[in-house]
Amino acid sequence: MSSNVKTRFAPSPTGHLHVGGARTAIYCWAFARANEGKFLLRIEDTDQKRSSEQATAGFFEDLQWLNILWDEGPTFEKAGGGDEGPYFQAQRLPVYREQLQKLFDAGLAYYAFETQKELGEERKKAREEKRAYRYNRASLELSAEIIQQNLDEGKPHVVRFKVPEGGPLTMQDCVIGDVTVERSEVDDFVIFKGDGYPTYHFAVVVDDALMNVTHVFRGQEHLNNTFKHNLLQDALGFEHPTYAHMSLIFNPDGSKMSKRDKDKTLRKFVKENQIEKAPAGCVSDEAWATWQASKDNQLSTEDATHLSEALGVTLPEINVGDFKRAGYMPEVLLNYLCLLGWSPGNDVEQFGAAFLVENFSLDRIVKSPAKFDRAKLLAFNLDALQKLTSEEFESRLFSWCEVYAPKFAALENFALFASANHERSKTYKDSTETSHFLIEPDDEISWPESKPVKKALLKGEVTGLSRIPAIIDGLKSLEEWTNESIDACLHALADSLADGSLGKVAQPVRIAVAGGPVSPPIGDTLVLLGKESTLHRLERCHEHFASTCDV
Repeated sequence: MSSNVKTRFAPSPTGHLHVGGARTAIYCWAFARANEGKFLLRIEDTDQKRSSEQATAGFFEDLQWLNILWDEGPTFEKAGGGDEGPYFQAQRLPVYREQLQKLFDAGLAYYAFETQKELGEERKKAREEKRAYRYNRASLELSAEIIQQNLDEGKPHVVRFKVPEGGPLTMQDCVIGDVTVERSEVDDFVIFKGDGYPTYHFAVVVDDALMNVTHVFRGQEHLNNTFKHNLLQDALGFEHPTYAHMSLIFNPDGSKMSKRDKDKTLRKFVKENQIEKAPAGCVSDEAWATWQASKDNQLSTEDATHLSEALGVTLPEINVGDFKRAGYMPEVLLNYLCLLGWSPGNDVEQFGAAFLVENFSLDRIVKSPAKFDRAKLLAFNLDALQKLTSEEFESRLFSWCEVYAPKFAALENFALFASANHERSKTYKDSTETSHFLIEPDDEISWPESKPVKKALLKGEVTGLSRIPAIIDGLKSLEEWTNESIDACLHALADSLADGSLGKVAQPVRIAVAGGPVSPPIGDTLVLLGKESTLHRLERCHEHFASTCDV
């Protein structure tokens, strides 16, 4: 294929980059690279009330994290540039007005002055009569004088596209095939809003044409929009780009993967546990009341995070930022997202960006819906982490900790922390999740009354708790606090106290210093804590249980 191929990713900066949007960007990038073409990034910020610079910056950062760099578009570090901008739609109003005038001149655009209330009544009437709603074109009956008078008076209005008369409409899609609908199913749709900004339909058609986009990748939810876009393209004299509508992404339970999944998870937990008030300090009373007042109201990302942490609820990863925060590798997420609608064949599942570029083609995009399997993604990530050298894992883990767990990045012996967690971590976050005891003050370690704790400390003729004083004496006598000396000491203690059973010595130590039954290897754990903290925690644990139990 020739090098004039150009794809585009055009998100609206009204929130975070959802995995569905990330998949679209990856396909656009891969197809452009595979065909020696260009990949364009355009920011569709015509919804001025909801668009934000913060969301735009988030898109840039997430795409860069995935190593999906755009050839044309807003300049950001090593990406962007080009001479067909501006690449923010809000900066292109003169361009849109020029194209709109062409439609007015051709009699294919008209002002409409109906209020939202009037339109709502028309829709209600259509429902009551059990017929499909169609705009009645009442504004087409207005005289030129009345129209000008309304405009001079500043009467609220929109601009609609007048759908030409004719036969059925057929759109061509290289994934789904040809799709045909009756022309009557396409209403006179709005192309300019009351705030003076173009609608999505108008702006996207104009920009794709003027920016020479040849291939449009997007989700199947946009399929019906394509009939409107084809009509506008014909009216403005633009060629139709090649369309590839990708399958929807579903959760394992068959529900559509949505930005609202986090909200649903929180609401379900609150309802099942009959929680009537938010825990103190995580969400304001006003935010809580607004959220509870309607299912349509969502908490801010910050409030939702604080509430989930306070309630101990794990929210599903939905946005690229969620997976960054959860400690996934970017190349693994890219790999997995590719498989949600595309297959390289030959049972190949794990691959890198170079393989993707070499093998990506339209004929391998599948029609059937994809299911997002987090267990499979986690398995992919584990495989990738295990393939890293010790030095690579340490470097990557440190970079992640600097952003998401700075207290761990400040550990004195970070290299040992990394090596102790390498083999046991499925994500970077795993390394910190099971090691919080390393950054907690000695006097704040507590011990839950769980079965593993009771088994290790309080069960048996000779309990683990009763062995702790001898363990303290043994560890206290060590002149060198190294992995080797600690292991030798614990093995000797196991021989003398537990018939050689290292677990009966090591597990009580682990619970005493970590507050639970899980930690890195015991020697690494104690070296990371240091001798003073280890002995202090052992003494506190013994005192705690000795004062509450019969020893």
